[in-house]
Amino acid sequence: MPRPKSKSELLTAAENNFNKLFALIDAMGPELQNASFAFEDRDRNLRDVLIHLYEWHLLQIKWVKNNTSGTVSPFLPEPYNWKTYPDMNVEIWKKHQHTPLDESIKKLTQSHADVIALIDSFSDEELFVKKHFSWTGSTSLGAYCISSTSSHYEWAIKKLKRHIKS
Repeated sequence: MPRPKSKSELLTAAENNFNKLFALIDAMGPELQNASFAFEDRDRNLRDVLIHLYEWHLLQIKWVKNNTSGTVSPFLPEPYNWKTYPDMNVEIWKKHQHTPLDESIKKLTQSHADVIALIDSFSDEELFVKKHFSWTGSTSLGAYCISSTSSHYEWAIKKLKRHIKS
């Protein structure tokens, strides 16, 4: 699927990939859903992958809400930056080691709905004109939204397919 270039394409890609992700999860069955991954990775099971997506949704939502309300803030929370965000991902993983799978599914389903509503609240111009907002730097808000939805769902789908194969 080509990279979205409009609000409608972004919403469609996000919904389609979210639905593909959950169709894959449903097809896995309970045994595979609860099994540990056979490969070495930060994310060691389905719950870890879903929580990772959920937490990145929260980052997106908080960043947009802060900046649109006048509180200038970076996408990544202190002390992280784009060079150290893998450390943040490890902290996310540690934070949720006691989160049950069913709760991770509920959290992700809700955060997906929230991020879709957030995206829907912006115009094509606001989403896809680079530097439309000063707080998006040299890129567009839509690029960030693609990263936290459709592209991130593709990452999760690939990871789960690898799990299924192994």
